[in-house]
Amino acid sequence: MLGAIAGDVIGSVHESAGTKTKAFPLFTPWSCFTDDTVLTVALAQTLLTGEDYGRSMKEYYRRYPGAGYGGMFHRWASSDDAAPYQSYGNGAAMRISPVAFWYETLDEVLDAACRFTAVTHSHPEGIKGAQAAATAAFLARQGESKEAIRGQVQRRFGYDLSFTCDDIRPTYVFDVTCQGTVPQAIVAFLDSTGFEDAIRNAISLGGDADTLACICGGVAEAFYGGVPEDIAAQTLGALDLSLLSVVEEFSARVHRNARKAGELGDGGDG
Repeated sequence: MLGAIAGDVIGSVHESAGTKTKAFPLFTPWSCFTDDTVLTVALAQTLLTGEDYGRSMKEYYRRYPGAGYGGMFHRWASSDDAAPYQSYGNGAAMRISPVAFWYETLDEVLDAACRFTAVTHSHPEGIKGAQAAATAAFLARQGESKEAIRGQVQRRFGYDLSFTCDDIRPTYVFDVTCQGTVPQAIVAFLDSTGFEDAIRNAISLGGDADTLACICGGVAEAFYGGVPEDIAAQTLGALDLSLLSVVEEFSARVHRNARKAGELGDGGDG
């Protein structure tokens, strides 16, 4: 999930800026984490501890009240009401990347993406957006090709991924819906030559930059085998100790589980 957080931090200074170029400094003195990171880390903590995700999100909201949440989420998180609010906003997809690294089958990923999304974003388009983002990252983690990822996402979720970043950059505008963000974020990855290029693609579209780059970054991390060391270091440096501890614990657990799975596979082959 570090790739998603990197996208959020890098994109934070471009949100609503209408950036239409890939030529920008990756980090500035004003780069910071936003609600995208906060709720992604809340999900990682839920996966680590088994606690209720709704309670976890509300706890993190109280810890980071000024992180830039949307109005509907703000009302939900600041109330005693636990009911979802039928949203199809892109917040559903921005926070979902941990499930792509936690589970070992696509069916598990799809089920988890639905369960954790429906806590707030219970609209079918919200659930679809989260599942599509998680599916793309999971398939990338499994070593699938870009064309296989494109094909599966199109077939399963009905998104049109036939365009390129260059096709839509001139006319694409700020859009906070899943259907107006998730396909674009996935294409930003599909068009990329590496992790950094994927983040630059997403931000250069000129839309909801931190969320586009967050979704794209989760997929790019899985496909390219991690986040480049210099980007990872600056991203981790933007987090406080509370967020950092969860990110590090989640990463360690995922790597430990991957090693165990590899050892079992080697034993089975013998």
